[in-house]
Amino acid sequence: MNKTQFIIAAPSSNGGKTTFTLGILRALQKRGISTQPFKAGPDYIDPKFHELACGKTGINLDIFMMGEEHIRETYAHYIQKSQVACVEGVMGLFDGAIKAQGSTAQLAKLLKLPVILVVDAKATAYSVAPLLYGFKNFDPTIDIAGVIFNRVNTSSHYQFLVDACQDVGVTPLGHLPFLENCTIPSRHLGLSLAEIDKYQATIDNLAIALEKYVDIDKLLEVCQRPTKPVNDYSVTEASDANFTTAVAKDEAFNFCYPQNIRALKRKGKVVFFSPLRDSKIPEANLIYLPGGYPEYYLEALSKNVSMQKSIYEYANSSGKIIAECGGLMYLGQAIIDKEGKTHPMTHVFDFKTSMEQMKLHLGYRHIQVQELELKGHEFHYSNMIESKNTPTIGTITNARNQAVKTFMYQYKSVLASYVHLYFGTDQLLEIVLNLRKQSSLNQISNSQ
Repeated sequence: MNKTQFIIAAPSSNGGKTTFTLGILRALQKRGISTQPFKAGPDYIDPKFHELACGKTGINLDIFMMGEEHIRETYAHYIQKSQVACVEGVMGLFDGAIKAQGSTAQLAKLLKLPVILVVDAKATAYSVAPLLYGFKNFDPTIDIAGVIFNRVNTSSHYQFLVDACQDVGVTPLGHLPFLENCTIPSRHLGLSLAEIDKYQATIDNLAIALEKYVDIDKLLEVCQRPTKPVNDYSVTEASDANFTTAVAKDEAFNFCYPQNIRALKRKGKVVFFSPLRDSKIPEANLIYLPGGYPEYYLEALSKNVSMQKSIYEYANSSGKIIAECGGLMYLGQAIIDKEGKTHPMTHVFDFKTSMEQMKLHLGYRHIQVQELELKGHEFHYSNMIESKNTPTIGTITNARNQAVKTFMYQYKSVLASYVHLYFGTDQLLEIVLNLRKQSSLNQISNSQ
C-alpha cells in the first residue's frame, strides 16, 4: 500500500522548517487530507504547534532515546489512520548527537522517507547549486525528493533557484516569500503554551501562501512510498487494573511524550490533575510530575498550599513520585524568579532552584543506576542551588559518555531530575518503576 510520506529538512537551523511544516499541515487539513505529524528529536513544543495546525499532536521520533525498532513500530502505529505522514526534522539535515548519529538524515534512512529540503534563499541565487549538489551527493542513500525555497520575493529570483535545481538534478517544488506577521516565535522556554492559540491566523496565512507558491499536488505525488506492516507495540488493555498513575497536566506542567502516557495506560489507569487549581492529588500508586513552565505560574503554585501539603504528605508516606525538570523545581523548597523573589514550593527536597542568572543546560542524557539504564534529554535555563546535601543516585552522562553536572535526586520513593526521561515501552517503564527498588542500595551524597 502506498502513502504520501516525507521528512522536512534544512541545511541548518532557522531555515524555515517549522514555517513550512505548519503551513503544509494546515493546507492539507483544509483540503480534507488526514495528516499525522511527527517531530524528529526530543522537542516538546513543535508537536503542540503541529496539533494547532492540523488537530493531531506531533509524535516524537528520537533515535538516541527510542532505538531503531521502537521508532519503526511507533511510526507504523501512528500512520495507520492517516493519508499523509509529515515528519519535521531537527537542526540541519546531518546534525546529530555525534556527527550524523540521531540526525534527520539517519531518521530518513531508517524509515525510508523522501526528504523535502527547505532552503533559506534570502541572500543567494544560483549559488545554491553547489549547496544542493553537496546535500544530494554527500550521502547518496538520502532520497531528496524536492526543494522548497524560503524568503524568495520575486519570480526572477526564483528562476535563478530553479536553474540551479535543474543543473544539479533536484526537483524544485516552489517557494515562500517573506511574509510579514507570519513569524513563529522561539518555541523553547520562551512561549507560554496557553497562548499558542493566537497563532491560528498566522498558520492560516502560511497555508494560503503555500497553496499559491508551492506545487502541493506534485509534492504529494513525488513522496508516495510503500508502507509496511510492523508489529504494533501499543496494547490498549491495562496489565494491572489496580495500578493508577496521576499525571500533572495544566499550563505549568505539560511536557509529556505521548508514548510515555501510552506506556502508563498499558500499565494501568491514568488520571490527570492540576497543581495550579486542584486542592490535592488523586488517589494513585504513582505521581508523575513532568516538565513545563512552572516559572510562569509561580504565584499561583505557591499560593496553592493545600496541593503542596498533599504532595508533601504523599512523599513522606513513601508514595512513588517521578519528577522531571519543572516537576523537580516544584518539589524543592522554593523557586526564585528572575527578579530574585522567592516563591515557596512543596519542600519535598531541601534544594532551591533559581531563574536568576539563567544559563542554558542542553543535551541528551544517559542515566545509569547499577545495572538499570535509561535515556532522556535535558533543556532548561534554571539553576540548582543549595543542593549539596541532597542524596542522589546513579550517574548521568551525555551522548559522548562524558560526565555532566546533572543528578537524579532521591527522597524515600521520590526520584527527581532535570532530565526528561523517555519510557515509552513496557520495558522502559518497568526500569523507571524499579529505580526506587535499586536506589536504597546506591545512594550517594551530592558534592556539587
